[in-house]
Amino acid sequence: MEPLLTVSSLGVRLRGKDVLEGLSFELLRAETLVILGPNGAGKTVLLRALLGLVPRAGTVRWESGVSAGYVPQRLVVAPDLPVTVEDFFELQGLSREAAPAALALVGLKEPSLARDRLGHLSSGQFQRVLIASALARRPDVLLCDEPTAGIDVKGEQTIYELLQEHQQRTGMAIILVTHDLSVVYGHATRALCINKKPYCYGAPRDVLTPDNLEALYGAGVRFVRHVHE
Repeated sequence: MEPLLTVSSLGVRLRGKDVLEGLSFELLRAETLVILGPNGAGKTVLLRALLGLVPRAGTVRWESGVSAGYVPQRLVVAPDLPVTVEDFFELQGLSREAAPAALALVGLKEPSLARDRLGHLSSGQFQRVLIASALARRPDVLLCDEPTAGIDVKGEQTIYELLQEHQQRTGMAIILVTHDLSVVYGHATRALCINKKPYCYGAPRDVLTPDNLEALYGAGVRFVRHVHE
């Protein structure tokens, strides 16, 4: 199977500083690649580099015709912003009528919610709206920067299960930034560990060793292996 994405010797330099250096990896269809690393490691910059939003060195080669969706970590919306969920979809070039079905994909099944203002939503609801609008584009690959920020533990589990179900139906690939090792073991095909430079890359059970995690996060990190039936 040809990779959906091939990255070789990727580097990013911003404001005179090397933010990323020497990253090489690939992504297959229907695969979930999780990006791990401490705060400031360059994880968000990596997603932006893959999308061509920051200057980069090295090679980023997408399969011809690939469409990508992006879910940011969090957007701040003023409470009095006069924009409804339907408006938000339309502003992104999507159909207003697509909003209810897309929202249902992420567990927001109340039809009236599509007419609510963004500023009136809870942080968890708004994060789900961001995911729903990305899925509405029917992407071949979804890039998620901690997509469950602001969502409680139960809702977080539901979101990842819904994304996995959508992936199984459509063959969509996922690149996911998270700090949660339970998510990695439960959903990742491969893990890429970075702190500006690459630290480890491969199947989670093979590369997320205590030694590798300590090298990545520093001494004193607690290593817990999650077993999923």
